[in-house]
Amino acid sequence: MELSNSKILVTGSSGTIGNCLCETLLERGADVVGADIKQNLWNEEVGRRTIQADLRNQENLEMLPKDFDIVVHFAANSRVYKLVEEPDLAKDNFLLLYNVLEFVRKNNIKRILFSSSREVYGNSGYIIHSEEEAFVKNCESSYTATKIGGEALIHAYEQCYGIDYVIVRFSNVYGKYDYADRVIPLFIARALKNEDIYIYGRDKILDFTYVEDCVDGVVKSLELFETSKNEVYNIATQKGYSIEKVGQLIIELTNSKSKLHYESNRTGEVCRFIADISKANAVLDYNPKNSLREGLTKTVEWYSPRIEEYRKELSQR
Repeated sequence: MELSNSKILVTGSSGTIGNCLCETLLERGADVVGADIKQNLWNEEVGRRTIQADLRNQENLEMLPKDFDIVVHFAANSRVYKLVEEPDLAKDNFLLLYNVLEFVRKNNIKRILFSSSREVYGNSGYIIHSEEEAFVKNCESSYTATKIGGEALIHAYEQCYGIDYVIVRFSNVYGKYDYADRVIPLFIARALKNEDIYIYGRDKILDFTYVEDCVDGVVKSLELFETSKNEVYNIATQKGYSIEKVGQLIIELTNSKSKLHYESNRTGEVCRFIADISKANAVLDYNPKNSLREGLTKTVEWYSPRIEEYRKELSQR
């Protein structure tokens, strides 16, 4: 798929991955349209191209152009524990995907890329997971259910309506353009203020992916769509680190006096995951470039001048 000749809809274009993807696609010459319930805070051009709309309401999709070559669907409530606390947020995820798929079907758009998650692997007892190891019985949370169910719905629309797809499973994406209460920005915010850092699950081991590596995997999926279509790919690093190690690195990189405190794992969270990325490497030539230290260094540099703004945004939620 030639990006410079393509018109692409990106839902969730004001989010961390969405905004970064839109910037990259624009650099490649694509005609990008964004859709998001939130205003874009990060990039003037992406903001100008983003239609602010609540896609839970199917009528709002009528505000969008209809002549896309592909739809990239990122829009979702993505904080796992928040969906445990507020199951209605899971219902929103199902509704968002259904409405987008119906928009694709009714407008004869034949390609979609869907962002799934490493949460679909659950707490299986294994650490390294290939794409074939996602099972309903390992569904740990309502968020996980929205991703497993979402993948099933994507498969159904391919079978029934001939809509080709690529499903990418992300893992703990971090970096710029994120004012959410995720682990890494929260740790950085507290470290820069020398405040104590709380870790839920001392033995938790996860695969952390710097946002630019994540976007590189998505872009390659789009460029090689005819080769990669109707398959699922892990987009991560194939390296696992404890949350404790992440906290220690952030304290080091910020020259902080923060102390680490440990709490039990929270309900619904996957505790041990490293992605097998051999399939993405073979089909997409996907090779993440940033080590955890390199990615965290860039992330600390991005947040440092914005930390008061970030903390203010958190306090208003």
